[in-house]
Amino acid sequence: MASVPALLVQLLAALVLAAGVAFAGWRIGDGFAEGRSEERYVVVKGLAERPVSADLAVWPISFTATGDDLAQVQARIEQDAARVRAFLTGGGVPEQAIRVQGLAVVDRLAQRYGNDARPRERFILTQTLVARTERVDAVAALAGRVGELVGAGVVLGHEGPEQGPQYLFTGLNAIKPPMLAEATAAARDAAAQFASDSGSRLAGLRRANQGVFVIQPRDAVGFVRETAQIDKTVRVVATLHYYLDE
Repeated sequence: MASVPALLVQLLAALVLAAGVAFAGWRIGDGFAEGRSEERYVVVKGLAERPVSADLAVWPISFTATGDDLAQVQARIEQDAARVRAFLTGGGVPEQAIRVQGLAVVDRLAQRYGNDARPRERFILTQTLVARTERVDAVAALAGRVGELVGAGVVLGHEGPEQGPQYLFTGLNAIKPPMLAEATAAARDAAAQFASDSGSRLAGLRRANQGVFVIQPRDAVGFVRETAQIDKTVRVVATLHYYLDE
């Protein structure tokens, strides 16, 4: 039979063990409570939009001349280039805003690859002039009169995705700060309203993502590119995560 002191020691050890288990359980429970508290947050989005107009026009104009005599074809392409320059400058595009992008020469006789049939016209020359100017309205007006070049005998190049004027907006950096502030304020207002409706209050910012600035056409018409329209809309969405308190 165990002595009284030995029983007291065993009892004390059992009490210490029980207290340790109870304390550990309390800490685990407290940890879960803190975890749940940290998970109480709301994700909100704030939108900012601003109408803008293009401040730069870039217009590549390609034209072609063909024939059997290279010198004659070259002379014709130079005449057409002069007509295009006159058309642009006469419509308000500064001479210094017009640049030669390139001249392509194709010898169809050299491309027969064993075909004995002689091409109807041996040489094809394609010249491209590019107008780059801040006079957007002048370019837009000229684009509506491009038929005058055809009437003057200029054979314009094939209309592809890069043909026709491209209208660009270059002032994005200037409007980024106020638009971000507007989007952030809209997101915070949404978070505050959610907290009020749910009987909570905002307890600080958990995470923020300013989003990407997107330039869109003002009028979404079919497959019309944004760069084909002078009037545009700049859009940004800010995403904010706010902690919530009871």
